[in-house]
Amino acid sequence: MMQPNRLTASAALLGAVGALLAAAPAAAAPDTSSGRPGAAVDWKPCPAYSEGALRALAPPDRLDQLKALLARLQCGTVTVPLDYRSPRGRQITVALTRLPATDRAHRLGSLALNPGGPGGSGYLMPLQVIIQNDANAGLNTRYDLIGFDPRGVGYSTKVDCPPPAQRPERVIGTLSRDQARQLYSTQVAETAACGDYDPSFLGRLTTADVARDLDTIRAALGERRLSFLGVSWGTWLGVVYRTLFPHNVDRMLLDSVAIPRFDLTSFDSGRNAAAERNAGRFADWLAARDSTYHLGATGTRVRAAIAAMVADFDAHPRTFTDLPEPLDGSLIAQAAAVNHYDWDLAGQILGELRTATGPTAPPKTKEVLGGDDGGPQGPPPADLPEQTNQTMNHAAFCNEDTARPSFDTAWADYQRRLAANPMTGRTLRFSAGCAGWPLPPQPVRIGPGGGELVLAGHRWETPSPYEWTIQTQALAGGRVYTVDDDVHGSVLHEPACAADAVRFFNTGRIDAGCPGVV
Repeated sequence: MMQPNRLTASAALLGAVGALLAAAPAAAAPDTSSGRPGAAVDWKPCPAYSEGALRALAPPDRLDQLKALLARLQCGTVTVPLDYRSPRGRQITVALTRLPATDRAHRLGSLALNPGGPGGSGYLMPLQVIIQNDANAGLNTRYDLIGFDPRGVGYSTKVDCPPPAQRPERVIGTLSRDQARQLYSTQVAETAACGDYDPSFLGRLTTADVARDLDTIRAALGERRLSFLGVSWGTWLGVVYRTLFPHNVDRMLLDSVAIPRFDLTSFDSGRNAAAERNAGRFADWLAARDSTYHLGATGTRVRAAIAAMVADFDAHPRTFTDLPEPLDGSLIAQAAAVNHYDWDLAGQILGELRTATGPTAPPKTKEVLGGDDGGPQGPPPADLPEQTNQTMNHAAFCNEDTARPSFDTAWADYQRRLAANPMTGRTLRFSAGCAGWPLPPQPVRIGPGGGELVLAGHRWETPSPYEWTIQTQALAGGRVYTVDDDVHGSVLHEPACAADAVRFFNTGRIDAGCPGVV
């Protein structure tokens, strides 16, 4: 439930924040309720996509490659019980794809993929990982790559909660207690209405249920064991699957590891602390270039300058005649929290905003927040596959979060985050969390499992702080693979890291880490 980024107008400035993560605390024993002998894939023709959809799925120089991969793709569904405790009850379908291994003579098995979320679509992930980096094609040499839409997403059975009748206006500047109370009441009502929409279905949107669906896919494919590669929330799915089905796992690599003991307060606090830590690196970088950015000659002075800007812009939002809305402290905090490859751009914005007097916005700020992007782009192609499902995201979080905070608790947590993270605390807005969710919490506890496990943690990233990798290893075992960057889920994007991942799945061997995005 990460809030929208104030700087999303600039992809270069923000990069991909990545998908949300999940995890949860309470006990889980090995499960034998899925992988039933009668499971079978109902294979059928794959969707035929328009040129508009294809162009949305791949850059121009990769379109021909995408089309060639689509020609090899196999598509189908498996039927699973909505509730595995009632296997003869309501049935739903889970959509999957298979990209057969190119070296059939030396095939090692099936490798399932998940991009994160919860609620992210993995249906076309076998194609997407190959398109994004040539090194990833090595995953498909000896493995059938398996994509799937988790229940509640895309081509699988899903339910979409009706959108709220009206969204409250965003509060600009310092949030008062009364304004926060109104936001809390609105969010609680929306959450309750969603949970009541189809509770029998929404209550079964849990990581454990998706893991059981994954094991049904394994059985339907005729595999004794399944390999798995997950990113972000996909890492939580991976460790839950490995906990529930320890004898059914072959090799598993998890990139940007999720929090292993989940509640939304700890989740938000951990990410805010990581953002503040990385902003400290940014401050040191700016200090070493004070002649360019003019924010202070030492890291300490830059940190103080940024924190003062956050407070000042919240107390006195800046209005520029050529921008659509005033700029407050959240904009400054977002600029301080960007990944390292956007430090120059963010430094320019911070430097010019510190002394800007208006009436028009400074040039770099105008370029990012108010520039002409070429006009309206129009709606996405009608046949473009769903990329993420917000109902599944909300339900999966709230079904596993044991905390349903009161207003006083939510307000106190928000104030603590602001105080503890003066540069970046405003990157997250006040939230009621899962207060109002009408369904009982269904937490799960991870533990050791079978097969070979590699946990890829990124030293400086914010969405999945590095310490979560170490904490997960203490509970689930496995080897830690350290990526020395601040970029969420970058292993398959960087050729050197991707080559290590390919070698692991093909041989079981992997180095201790890689540089990541430099």
